[in-house]
Amino acid sequence: MSQAAAESPDRAVAFQGAPGANSHRAALEWEPECLPLPCFSFEDAMDAVTAGKCGSAIIPIENSQHGRVADIHFLLPGSGLKIVAEHFMPITHALMGLGDGPFEAAYSHPQALGQSRNFLRERGIVPLSHADTAGAAAYVAERGEPQFAAIAPALAADLYDLKIVEERVEDAADNTTRFVVLAREGVAPDAIDPAQAMTTFVFKVKNIPAALYKALGGFATNGVNMTKLESYQDGANFSATMFYADIIGAPKEYGGDPAVDRALEELAFHTREVRMLGTYPLARRRGAIGS
Repeated sequence: MSQAAAESPDRAVAFQGAPGANSHRAALEWEPECLPLPCFSFEDAMDAVTAGKCGSAIIPIENSQHGRVADIHFLLPGSGLKIVAEHFMPITHALMGLGDGPFEAAYSHPQALGQSRNFLRERGIVPLSHADTAGAAAYVAERGEPQFAAIAPALAADLYDLKIVEERVEDAADNTTRFVVLAREGVAPDAIDPAQAMTTFVFKVKNIPAALYKALGGFATNGVNMTKLESYQDGANFSATMFYADIIGAPKEYGGDPAVDRALEELAFHTREVRMLGTYPLARRRGAIGS
């Protein structure tokens, strides 16, 4: 995979994990003709884009059952990359091993273990954390001990010559992960329908009473739908709070509703810093667009 990506970097899509991971599958779903490039960490995947080793990276940021995946709000602002797309993928996992079991323990990424918590508890299988799902499958195959299993995408069983003992071991049938696609350049303004757009940014509030209330007021008064808001600390002294936000709509440079610019201008007035991370097409409708 790495060699193919190196020969045609513009077609390469970096992802975190070993071949067969959910992010590998997501890359192929988002762009079936892409050349997937496995990377050890989220930072490595993003660095590959920055260095020109690939055209884009696909990163999981949140799961419907287990919350935040990658700390994209920490990783993205300093990378210089832009969000250019989002992709939603239903997550299904399989229990796999060298034989039929019984299994004492199962390795997987903490997200997958959390999504299969009830399945494992009911069978008395101890969850053991691993860097990623497909890497867990490779580890079980390499370890060669039949009492250990892996929870991973079915694709990993084929790649690492393991037997699928049980399919769809996730606790929720609607388990879904949202991915974002990152690139060096943002989406061209003429390539987006502003009525079907998402804009993502981070901001730092002033250290005054009701700072967040005042910063967000412009979105309410201008009728701009904010679909995601997460807080995190900027630095180790806990003196400044950053927020990551998604809104429905596009600023004026994309031909968007002027209400979005009014809301962003009011946000900037009441904050110490605002960094735009990207405007990109909606992959899934949220609420009432334009209302």
